[in-house]
Amino acid sequence: MMKNFRAVAAAALLTVAAAAVSADHPDTYTVKRGDTLWDIAGRFLAKPWLWPEIWQANPQIRNPHLIYPGDVISLAYLDRVAVQPGARTDAPITGVPLAEVEPFLKNLRVVDSVEGMPYVVGIEEDHLRAVGKQVVYIRGVDAQPGQRWAVVRPTVRYTHLDRTVCCDLMHKDDLDFRGDHLIDFENYWTSAVLPDKGSELLGYELRQLATGTVSRAAGGGVDTATLVLDGVGREVRAGDRLIPVAAQEYDLQFFPHPPKAQFEYGRAQVLAVADEVSHGGPRDVVALSVGSRDGIDNGTVFSTWRVGSLTPDRVLVGDERGEETIPRGDHVRLPDEFASHVMVFRTFEKVSYALVMDGIRPTAIGQELKHPDATQ
Repeated sequence: MMKNFRAVAAAALLTVAAAAVSADHPDTYTVKRGDTLWDIAGRFLAKPWLWPEIWQANPQIRNPHLIYPGDVISLAYLDRVAVQPGARTDAPITGVPLAEVEPFLKNLRVVDSVEGMPYVVGIEEDHLRAVGKQVVYIRGVDAQPGQRWAVVRPTVRYTHLDRTVCCDLMHKDDLDFRGDHLIDFENYWTSAVLPDKGSELLGYELRQLATGTVSRAAGGGVDTATLVLDGVGREVRAGDRLIPVAAQEYDLQFFPHPPKAQFEYGRAQVLAVADEVSHGGPRDVVALSVGSRDGIDNGTVFSTWRVGSLTPDRVLVGDERGEETIPRGDHVRLPDEFASHVMVFRTFEKVSYALVMDGIRPTAIGQELKHPDATQ
């Protein structure tokens, strides 16, 4: 699986400024069928997310998005990367093609509210659950025969508390099948949405369960439309919501690049790890606390960092004291620790989803998002 997925990681080929080329690189490399941009960049280059700058500095490269098997890449000069075109008999190698990453993506989205969304009200033969090829009955929308709908379930509510003392607080609340949540009093100030106190709702996460086609509209004394589920998907139950099926859920390819600006410390964090409790690794999907309003778009690459602990200086205060009795001034801040690189593949206004591309530590909730080249 890992071998087949090599294209996911950081980025595009031919990207590097002077010190970025590996010391033991050959003078040239011929692109081979089956190569991925990650293979080549990982083998010879560093900082692949800087590739647009290198393309712009090399006008002899006509299209920065396309290289082909047979092209010869010159690595002889540290201050430039050039390409000698080869035969054009095979398909080009582009950024990060959707086909290489789609099996690992989670069909998640974020909305501002779940109120008023159409929903499943019943299942054929009064079953409690429905699966592929079964019929469900939907309400709350003027659905017409032939229309395509996706069945989704609210799973998480994300909130953000803007703090002036140190760092922002990000929190997620699990939701019940109706999309309602219970206040967690242990984390009350991140569960309660109080705009006048600097707290903000980032959105409700919806997980897609199944898709289907409307076979019959409401009318003639019947209050519901009929939706025939497709052959694949998860179990559906009454209370699940519906959204129209989008023609194209994802970009066809991704061109990795660094974020447009560095965020204030504590603002950009990992919100959640899909299908995991708190930690994930390569090929896992993570939710991020920044979105399109923050300048994030698909292909944005971050490095994730475990936030350095605030620990008491035991040499100064002694080992016998309990940590809760030690004042803040007798604590020392430890450095942040690099964990992984992630690439955004789906962007919403306040939240985005990214794929973990590589890492040396687990990617975890609460980790800080930084420029991919950050050193601390």
